[in-house]
Amino acid sequence: MLPPDNFDPEIGLAETLEPGLRRIVAPNPSPMTYRGTNTYLLGQSEVAVIDPGPDSPAHLDAILAALQPGQRISHIIVTHTHLDHSPLARPLAARTGAEVWAFGNATAGRSPVMQGLAEAGLMGGGEGVDHEFIPDHTLADGDVLEGESWALEVLHTPGHIGNHLCLAWGDACLTADHIMGWATSLVSPPDGDLTDFMTSCEKLAARQWRVFYPGHGAPVLDPNTRLDWLVAHRRAREASILEALNAGPATAVDLARVIYTETPAALLGAATRNVLAHLVDLTGRGRVAPRSVLHAEAHFALTS
Repeated sequence: MLPPDNFDPEIGLAETLEPGLRRIVAPNPSPMTYRGTNTYLLGQSEVAVIDPGPDSPAHLDAILAALQPGQRISHIIVTHTHLDHSPLARPLAARTGAEVWAFGNATAGRSPVMQGLAEAGLMGGGEGVDHEFIPDHTLADGDVLEGESWALEVLHTPGHIGNHLCLAWGDACLTADHIMGWATSLVSPPDGDLTDFMTSCEKLAARQWRVFYPGHGAPVLDPNTRLDWLVAHRRAREASILEALNAGPATAVDLARVIYTETPAALLGAATRNVLAHLVDLTGRGRVAPRSVLHAEAHFALTS
């Protein structure tokens, strides 16, 4: 994790970020969610709610209270199916009549490699996944979702989880948990896939952005620079793993303890999952190999 910024919004208050876009922070702070989940309200008369958030009656009331005279919620858009982003979609739909849009259910977009690991049951994972979520409408990469006064281009960005979406609003991008300013994204197999994550970074880096609006924390005002840093960070982490394996075979836990020396003990589990994601990616690329069947506790060794 990175040092925190000075992001300290009033929880439950709709704050205008720029004309047509507001943000409400949900009351679910934690080491993994920072101050809480960012719920975005886009539009004037027809409002899209992006990432309604956790199953919180207080947050539901805050979203509804943010509606101004003449406004109605026309779309509920879920960027991915983690429990801090999607569960409030159904209660909000029941209160407003709006339909729910997303890439798919909890396993949609999962790569064949990760699907195989999930079916084998050897990866663990499944941290905070909303397995009950089913959208009314599915979205695909390149789709354009429109309401009165707004349009969003759908960018399928698997990596943090297979069904993850970023949403382009002109030269701004709502990046959910793929790109954040306060921390790097957790990638935990089999829901998280580092190979896909890096490909999704390349997709975003192919454009010039004005601002990123993430799922947690403050807007990222130097988006392409931040994106470049995150890619370099992942490559440096890979290099550290390969260097540590020069000493001999090791597990993801062993490597995390060696590499994440300044990480608080409470976050070492998440760090271990990130290391495991690198090891799965490196195995697929032939750089390392497990000493036995590929699984979460396997010992990995360099292949050359």
